[in-house]
Amino acid sequence: QVQLVESGGGLVQAGDSLRLSCAASGGTFSRYVMGWFRQAPGKERVLMTAISWNGDRTYYADSVKGRFTISRDNAKNTVYVQMDSLKPEDTAVYYCAASRVTYISVLTALYNYWGQGTQVTVSS
Repeated sequence: QVQLVESGGGLVQAGDSLRLSCAASGGTFSRYVMGWFRQAPGKERVLMTAISWNGDRTYYADSVKGRFTISRDNAKNTVYVQMDSLKPEDTAVYYCAASRVTYISVLTALYNYWGQGTQVTVSS
């Protein structure tokens, strides 16, 4: 069983940056595809970015491409997302998730483990 704990959320102004971290424990971190989802009030949870087990492949949703950067440190069992040029529409709860499949998928159902979420609020 993998436990995921996110940190780094908060209240920022438009144009600011944040870095979210997700620390994993209880499993072999390097075996998992890792993703960052977000869910705004009244909306579905959607994949924003994901990274393969060794970091050689990444995915970015069009809405965050060029502004968000995902990375991972398998030695520290941690995945990060650097979020730059934040916009009010980035406001959401951000969730870290781990998937046992060997490819990056946008499907929420293919992610087996989830963190509790961290709130990101971007004011205009």
